[in-house]
Amino acid sequence: MNVFAESIVHMTRRHLLQQLGYGIGALALASLFNEDASGADENRTDHLAPKPSHFPAKAKNVIYIHLVGAPSHLDLFDYKPELQKRDGQLCPDEMFEGKRLAFIRTKPTLLGTPKKQEFAFRRCGRSGITISNLLPHLQTVADEITFIRTMHTDHFNHAPAQMFLLTGFPRFGRPSIGAWATYGLGSANRNLPGFVVLITGQVLGAGNSAWGSGFLPTVYQGVEFRSQGDPVLFLSDPKGLDRKGRKSIVEAVNNLNRLQLADLGDPEIATRIDQYELAFRMQTSVPELMDINSEPKQIHELYGTEPGKTSFANNCLLARRLVERGVRFVQLFDQGWDMHGSVFTRLPQKAKQVDRPIAALIKDLKQRGLLDETLVIWSAEFGRTPMAQGRNSTGQMTRAGRDHHKEAYTVWIAGGGVKRGFVYGKTDDLGYAVAEKPMHVHDFNATLLYLLGMDHTRLTFKHQGRQYRLTDVHGEVAHEIIA
Repeated sequence: MNVFAESIVHMTRRHLLQQLGYGIGALALASLFNEDASGADENRTDHLAPKPSHFPAKAKNVIYIHLVGAPSHLDLFDYKPELQKRDGQLCPDEMFEGKRLAFIRTKPTLLGTPKKQEFAFRRCGRSGITISNLLPHLQTVADEITFIRTMHTDHFNHAPAQMFLLTGFPRFGRPSIGAWATYGLGSANRNLPGFVVLITGQVLGAGNSAWGSGFLPTVYQGVEFRSQGDPVLFLSDPKGLDRKGRKSIVEAVNNLNRLQLADLGDPEIATRIDQYELAFRMQTSVPELMDINSEPKQIHELYGTEPGKTSFANNCLLARRLVERGVRFVQLFDQGWDMHGSVFTRLPQKAKQVDRPIAALIKDLKQRGLLDETLVIWSAEFGRTPMAQGRNSTGQMTRAGRDHHKEAYTVWIAGGGVKRGFVYGKTDDLGYAVAEKPMHVHDFNATLLYLLGMDHTRLTFKHQGRQYRLTDVHGEVAHEIIA
């Protein structure tokens, strides 16, 4: 027996793992500090390394726009002439008796969309899909979109409904859809997180649980990028410490982490190692990404962006830059859509803020050849009632608003393998309930995962003794919306 073999025989399991940890750590750090700027690496071993899908995917990336508070879909997408005709009348008994509503307590009147040109609906494109004049830019890309008019959920309060939509469960502690996607597929760019979050306003209700990793390793949670100051907190080197010094710290800390990983076998320590290394690489990649000044003038005119400011338009442009660089899942949150009062005064203001940049995003992705592989999603936690919350005078612009509504509402998807210029489902004449082809939240999530090449029943994680998945024990893929 040679000396090397004899040393292995007498080496303890713990010592062997430690020595292997040092060797693997050295290789990882060598790769970390010498890879090219693209972030591509076919031999990656980190948690976010690309993984094979269950079957050929229709889409590679996701830009998921969530409008916090829930816009009034009846005044934007789901045209109801009968509701306008019956504006101001008491709602039918079946829409109120025995029903649970968030704030309406006495029998309400119906609330039609104002009969003004600003709120009028127009048939758009070759598909003839009706979209409100409040969204004139979105009207120009109607033929790229699948509208789902029969989305429904189980919850009518913001926090539970947001978590139910985005994590498949109405209480805290479950992974978000972005975390599931990056857990299942990884991400193409090693120098950026696989899941990035961009926010305008505040995410009232679920808060950061809307992009959390739950019981998945924390490397899969969404990383919030800020528009002002450091894009990511603590990303910059502290005063008196240069990049060489930061490199030494990362090396030293991760060597200690590898010792502890070998000793304890805790997978969260391996996640921590990945995160330290990713954070170091992000010091170079993130500032370049966030500098939208490099974009040509015509792109800024298309989106309505203003470099250096915080805006939804800037975030839409950043979303394109992120998926262009291989980030798997980008989630945009825009606050301010909870309109219990003065809906017809406030809705035009909010619609104007998002209309131009979302339409620009679709056009920009298309002309770059990215729309076919990128899912763009418009979502909310629930819809808005066809009944008025507050006083409503027939035919008048009033201070009335619309209450939370879980029975039926509109979401839409563009790109990434879905049909273009297509409408799925139908609500009743007053827009209260599903009339044809319901789409439950679990069905919606199952369909999104399918478009990414994943079977929602197979994308699981064992936690506390059993397998969990995004769709719990439910969910049917809506094959009809797939091109």
